Amino acid sequence: MNSVQAFVAASVISIQNSCFIYPACQNCFSRLILDSRRFHCLKCGCTGEAKDASYRYRLSLKIADTNDLFDITVFGSCLDPFFGITAENLQRYIQDFNQLSGETNTESSTRALVHAVETCFIGKRFIFGV
Repeated sequence: MNSVQAFVAASVISIQNSCFIYPACQNCFSRLILDSRRFHCLKCGCTGEAKDASYRYRLSLKIADTNDLFDITVFGSCLDPFFGITAENLQRYIQDFNQLSGETNTESSTRALVHAVETCFIGKRFIFGV
């Protein structure tokens, strides 16, 4: 699944979603179902304590080369250099920030993160392995 079929030099036109981090199964990387105390993977059946859930980056982008538009999704640790931190640590930082600031509505921290990601990616040219 990690084999690159082609490289595309393209510019990012837009960010397709505002959820860049997801709780991921350590076995199959599928999205985990979390409740307040436990997690469960619907794909492989893995379960555990919610506090022990791993997190992974998932960035959906609309990109354009000279001829075409593409919708792509970039997963995992290849995004660590762009965020400057692992998804696991960024999730922990966001949770701690919301808890320390007394935020019950996490919308403001989410908006700030979305704005930072848009500033970092939109209008920039990258080489994507697809």
